Parts: sequence; C-alpha cells; structure tokens
Amino acid sequence: MDALRKQLDVLMGANRNGDAQEVTRKYYDRDVCRLFLAGLCPHELFQLTKMDKGPCPKVHSLQLRKEYEDAKAKGVDNYDRDLEDNIDRLIVECDRKIERALKRLDEEDAKAAVAISVSEVTLTPEIDEMSKQIKEKLHELDQFDLEGKTDMKMRVQEEIEELRTQRADKQSMLLLDAFNKDRASLPQPMANALQGAPMPAAVPDPHIQEMINEKLKKAEELGEQGMVDEAQKALEEAEALKKLPARQEPVLDSSKYTAADVRITDQKLRVCDICGAFLSVYDSDRRLADHFGGKLHLGYMLIREKLVELQVLL
Repeated sequence: MDALRKQLDVLMGANRNGDAQEVTRKYYDRDVCRLFLAGLCPHELFQLTKMDKGPCPKVHSLQLRKEYEDAKAKGVDNYDRDLEDNIDRLIVECDRKIERALKRLDEEDAKAAVAISVSEVTLTPEIDEMSKQIKEKLHELDQFDLEGKTDMKMRVQEEIEELRTQRADKQSMLLLDAFNKDRASLPQPMANALQGAPMPAAVPDPHIQEMINEKLKKAEELGEQGMVDEAQKALEEAEALKKLPARQEPVLDSSKYTAADVRITDQKLRVCDICGAFLSVYDSDRRLADHFGGKLHLGYMLIREKLVELQVLL
C-alpha cells in the first residue's frame, strides 16, 4: 500500500485528496525528497531486491521537481551535491562488495574476473545508442506523468521495457562470446582426475532444492533484522547451490555448502563490475540476459551513470 500511495503521489500529487497542507508545500520543504528533485532517488531503484530500502519517507512530486528545476536554472538552489554524496556512498559500498567477492575466488579465477570487465565487454556503439534512447524515453515518461497523459505514459513504458529487453539480450550475447573464449582456455571440469576412469551415472540430488529454500529463507530473515552482509552471504550460498550439477552422492549436510563450492564443481566465476553479482562462464545466454535486465543491475548502472554525469557538472 505504501508503494502504491507513493506512485499516486508522484503522478497526481500528495494533495489528490484535498489536503490543504499540500497546496502550500514548496520544493525546498524538509519533507520533500531532494534526491528525487535532483533526478534520482535510490529508494525507487531497488524495490523487491535484496537492496530494497523500502519506500522513501519523503514526498516525491513531479510538480515540485519542475519548480525545483526552474529555481535551479535561475541559480537559486542546487541539490546535485546531495545526490552525488548519496549515490557515491552506494557505489563505494558496492565496490567493496566486488573487492570482497574477488578475494573469495581463487587466484586463477580472480585474475580472470579482473581481466573480463563486464562493463567494457558489453559496451558497444549499438548498446550505447540504446541506452541513450532509454534515457530519452524516461524523460518522456516523466513529462507524460506530469501532464497526466496516462495512455501516452503506458505506451512509453512498454517501449522502455522493450528497449531494455533488447539491450539485455545483446549484452548477454556479447558477454557469452567473451565467456566462450575464456572457457575454451580452461581445462574440462575434473578431466584430469577422471581420465581413463568410467564416469558414474549422475543422479539429481533430492535435497538440493530444500537446501536452496533454507538459504533463501535465512537470507530473508537476516535482511529483516538489518544484517545485510549475512543476508548477502546466504543469498550467494543459495546461488552457489543452484549452480551445482547433478551429484554422484546424496548431500548430507547443507551447512557445508557455501559460494566456494562453485569452484569445487568447476563453475568458474566472474564478478560483474557494475553490481557485484557472481556470473559463471558456464551461464546460458538466457541467464545472462536475466542478469542484465534485473532491477539490481539496472539500478547500479543508473547510479553509476548519474554519478559520472554529476561529476562532469560539478
């Protein structure tokens, strides 16, 4: 309900029910979100992800944003520094997570993870042009929101989603091609150990899904308690279990499985240098596309782009 109320506030104004207080609200009031006025509120980026910050406690209003932009153009106010400081902290935190992730990989994997920059591999003139189109469409979306043109807003939303899907598909194929070259240089999983020996029949382990569910439940509970690092670790353990192939023996103890088990099963990991997620050189194009189109990756991509934009302006 809070999220829905926020959306209605942005679209119609917090005074949609005739609140007299809203009539006199100004963009510089303390209960108005300065980050939203400056162009981007992190509370909106990571909804329903492990980085969900919950609804923003302050007012988001497109009308007030327009008033702020008019004042900014006249040199009256400028909240860019507030936004830069806020998203810079988020990026520093993400970069620390990436650094910790690289340290958890073995030396060989870490070198490869650094060698393959996801952002560089997936940046081409075509991708860059699509990103510019998406940014333009987002501006159109805000304008139609402000003008109350619901039909036009819905049409632009569909166009944005289509462009994001196309971009994610193209990015996944670019990264998959890089992974294929990377994988070609790697020894086949356990090839040396099993050379000349008959390969036992692999059977699905009936406990894997149960273990995954336990890890996800634990991550949710830790997240609710504010234990972010512990919740992140539980999520990574769940992801590691998802990557486990069919096993030769039944699993006896789920507590023994961590993200490190991905290396044991020769799932060579790489780290996304944009959002910090683990990727495997054995991931399919569909899985990679889901990553590039995911809210977490898109959110970090937006704040990194916004930070560069602000640093140029300031």
